[in-house]
Amino acid sequence: MPIIARIDGLIVVIYPHDHAPPHVHVLGPDGEIIFILNCPNGPVSIREARGYSEREARRLAKRITEMVPFLCSA
Repeated sequence: MPIIARIDGLIVVIYPHDHAPPHVHVLGPDGEIIFILNCPNGPVSIREARGYSEREARRLAKRITEMVPFLCSA
């Protein structure tokens, strides 16, 4: 599991050879959120959120959207 970035103690991973569309998994002690990147410019959309509130998912979506150019190139 290649860690691409860290956000507030959570890890952002992209699994090699994973299915389309391009997406990232944000993993933490409370669960996982999967963000569709909507490359090349975002904004991201939430595909699935387990263990995190809607508010927290939206906050993380904003942070991930700021990283879309980098994440799409990864």
